[in-house]
Amino acid sequence: MMSKLLRGVFSLFLILLSNFNELYSQDKKADEIYERAMKIRLENPDSAIYLFNKSYKKFMQEKDTVKAIYSILNESEVYENNAKYAKSYEILWQAVIMLDNSKRESLKSVLYHRLGRIFSYHKREKESVEYLNKALNIQKDIMKKNNSSKVVLVPYYYSLVSTYRELDNDKLTKAYLDSCYMYYNEKESLVAKPFIDFEKACQFIKTDSKEAISLFDELYPWFKSNYPTYLVLFNKYKGDAYFQISNYKESEKCYLDALEISKKYNSHVDFTALIYQQLAKLYAKKGDYKLAFDNLTKEKTLDQTVFDIRSERNQNHIEIKNEYLIEKQKQSQLLQEQYLKQLEQEDKIKNLQRIVLLISIVFILAIGFSYVKRLRYKHYSERKMLEMSKELEIKKKNEMLDLKNKELATSALQIIEKDELLKMLKGKIEASKTDKSKVQEINNALRTISVSNNKNWEEFKLRFVDVNKEFYDKVFERFPNLSQGDQKICALIKLNFSSKDMAKLLGISVESVHTSRHRIRKKMNLDRSINLEDFINSI
Repeated sequence: MMSKLLRGVFSLFLILLSNFNELYSQDKKADEIYERAMKIRLENPDSAIYLFNKSYKKFMQEKDTVKAIYSILNESEVYENNAKYAKSYEILWQAVIMLDNSKRESLKSVLYHRLGRIFSYHKREKESVEYLNKALNIQKDIMKKNNSSKVVLVPYYYSLVSTYRELDNDKLTKAYLDSCYMYYNEKESLVAKPFIDFEKACQFIKTDSKEAISLFDELYPWFKSNYPTYLVLFNKYKGDAYFQISNYKESEKCYLDALEISKKYNSHVDFTALIYQQLAKLYAKKGDYKLAFDNLTKEKTLDQTVFDIRSERNQNHIEIKNEYLIEKQKQSQLLQEQYLKQLEQEDKIKNLQRIVLLISIVFILAIGFSYVKRLRYKHYSERKMLEMSKELEIKKKNEMLDLKNKELATSALQIIEKDELLKMLKGKIEASKTDKSKVQEINNALRTISVSNNKNWEEFKLRFVDVNKEFYDKVFERFPNLSQGDQKICALIKLNFSSKDMAKLLGISVESVHTSRHRIRKKMNLDRSINLEDFINSI
């Protein structure tokens, strides 16, 4: 029952903690939310979209239009990277409307550039080129006004190169590629040279495939180290180069590598449709019509999923209509008013949430304190029980050891008495040797009487070690220089034998026992104030 209650309390705590985190993120400044979204936009796109939207609202509340537009731009880019072009297009138009009467030309050029690229993904050549040229012309005007270097135009020329390459317009692709090389400057350009060289390699595919492959091989290490996701495009076009020279084995390998990288990084999903299309052609060339059909089916399915207006993913597919802009402009003011009212309502809800959260935290802390206190008492009781059980076990063990040692001492004394009796009998028999008729019989009886102290000791030692194994091991470990005779004396001291009894059991004089005790004290390096019996019993 208690465990179920605790699980329930813990679940409640997690829910409240998540609400607290949400409230905390809401209370953060817009800049902090924006920076957090920028850090996670690649690893966690859904959370990044939520945070960009949050920062956009915060910036709008603070009347910082420029930063609000940057939030929109980055949110749009996240959608674009995940092939959600309709959503990317939709939110970009929010920024276009906001900048309609603005003089921030540099932002306009960025927006038009992004819109142009989205149109190109959908083969809308006219609209794509229109917006890309708008962006380029705005940037040219800014360049002239600021008297800056033409290197600022390279990203815009590069976008036109990519667009015309996708639209299979080789003539214009080459023209804008020449412009990229003409104005490129390694220190100032915002586009890395390997990207431009990649476009150059793509141009070689139709005219000199071997040269294209050579250039691809040269560029591969850079892309692998710096932009591994771009290897989806890279391997696709390298596969095209091999396809041109009928090297179908290497071509197939490149296409499959491109698909694997796309799956690994969830990147360029829309582009994989072209790869499946090329694989279908390749397998048809090789005569494997089943694989050709399978890849063609994949290409059609994927193409519909990403681009087809009938797919669930793009029910609000990208449409270019003047009515869209007009309607957006009409709704803009109304939305702003509604948004302000919504913010006021949200503030009230937040205050209520804070109160509920505070009460809940106090309640959880009280339950937690009670549970911890109960748990500590339980552990204390269990520890006490274990200690008592251990003490009883030790006491029982010691009592059993004392009992066995007493039995051992009694046995030793009986051995002594036996030896005394045998000595006495032996003396009487010796005295009876004067009767010659019984000499042979007497000698036979004497041989049967054994007063061997060594045999008595070995029997005693086996029983003592069996009972006091731990004591015997410790003595041998701590004082390895003790002789076997010294060990015998230590064992008898442990059993509280007197010097006289030791002498009888060992078959030596009492003085020899005293000498042995003195020798043992020296080997153990004992001070005069230490009693030998007490020391041995403490081991």
